[in-house]
Formats: sequence, structure tokens, C-alpha cells
Amino acid sequence: MLRFLCCCFSSGDSADERQPLLHPGPSDLNEAGSARQSRSAHSDVQTVKRIGRLVMRRVCVPELDQRFSDMAETFNEQHERYEAMVRNIRNLRQSYSCNHNDTLALTECVGMIRDEHEAKYRVSLQIKGYEFSLNVVRVDESDEEPLPPHLQFAQNEVKGISASAKATISKGTTLQELIGWLLRSKDQMAEQVKGAAATYQEHGRLSENLEENLKEVRRAKEFALGYRQRAGEVFTEAAQIAGAYL
Repeated sequence: MLRFLCCCFSSGDSADERQPLLHPGPSDLNEAGSARQSRSAHSDVQTVKRIGRLVMRRVCVPELDQRFSDMAETFNEQHERYEAMVRNIRNLRQSYSCNHNDTLALTECVGMIRDEHEAKYRVSLQIKGYEFSLNVVRVDESDEEPLPPHLQFAQNEVKGISASAKATISKGTTLQELIGWLLRSKDQMAEQVKGAAATYQEHGRLSENLEENLKEVRRAKEFALGYRQRAGEVFTEAAQIAGAYL
């Protein structure tokens, strides 16, 4: 983890402290109005909003700077895994032309894969704990031909969906603890920041940084909960599909 080194005797804001805490990605700039809306796992894939990388301002209290840094790093990791899950689902749906309604749903696509290959393969979704996979069994056990490339591709994408959904949920659990502590400790942190400031001007600057950090923590909380919920819905649907094939 990155540990901050900062001098608390500066008379003005540093360049990095003046930068926005949530750096938008290329597709974010025109999406601010709707970026806070929570979406279900069956929402439009093309309009899933990106929060961008979370970058926290320094408050010049090493313990607090580290806590904010840990939270931001964990959120960024969760964000990346969630986006990977969405990409894998989109790739799977596009490869079998089942993406006409652009959702994160898997049921239709797994059914189409199963139907397309039923003459030579028995295809099913299997789930074990927090992992699921696309299982393929040859109808003719003596058939030694390699699997069709697009069927192998589908297996790899399902594996990616499972891994990314699992990581999204795991990071969400850790984030809940990190964010919870930060939001509960607002008054305590304000006192620590006050004690770290050498001048009245410095106190004002660091207090503003703290408030901005907490504002972004609250925003990150909304997104983190949404990511975790949608990843959970993907697992729920996978379990339902697996149960239907038993």
C-alpha cells in the first residue's frame, strides 16, 4: 500500500489536492447526471455508468491518509473487476448473437449455446460454492475432435464472469468495513486533522480536504453496494440456470 509523505506547512494547495477525487474515464464526461443511479443486473449493459478511479486528498495525518488510500485502492480494484464481469458477459452474448436486449442476463445465452451444440455436446452450467463454469460433455465419447473455437471461447468467458463476480463481492465486503469506519469516525478525524495543522490557514485547507474525501467516500459507497448487488444477482441467476439443468 502506498504510504503518504506530506508536509503540513505549505501555505497553498498542492497540485494533486486541487485535482478532482474521482478522475473520470473517457466515457464519464457526459454521464454525471445519471451516474449515481443504481441499476439491477438486468439493466442496459451499454449504459452501465463508470465512476472512474478514486483518488483521495491528503489530510497530513499518516494513519488517516493510509486509511483513505486503502479504501480508494480497494474500491478501484472492485470497480475494475466489476467492469471485467460486464465485458465478459457482453462478449459471451455477442459471440452467440443473444445480445439484442443488452442486459447482464445469462439465461437466454446459455440456452442458445446449449441448443446450438446439442447434436454433439451436452452443455450445462455448473455451480460450486462461489464459482460456476460451462460444462461440456461429448455425446459420442469416442469423438476426439477439439471443441469448436466459439464454444471454447464461451467456456473462457463464463470462467471470467465467475471469477470477476466473485472478486466483486469479496471486495465489496472489505469495502463495507473500510467505508464504515471512515464514516463513523468523522468527528474523531476532524480532531486529528486539527491537531496536525500548524496554522489556521493550514487547518482550513486540511479540513476541506477531509470533507471532500468523506464526500467521495459516500459516493463510492453507493457504487460499491451497486456493484456487489449486481454481482450477487449474476450468481443467483447462475444457480437458477444450473438447477434447471439438473
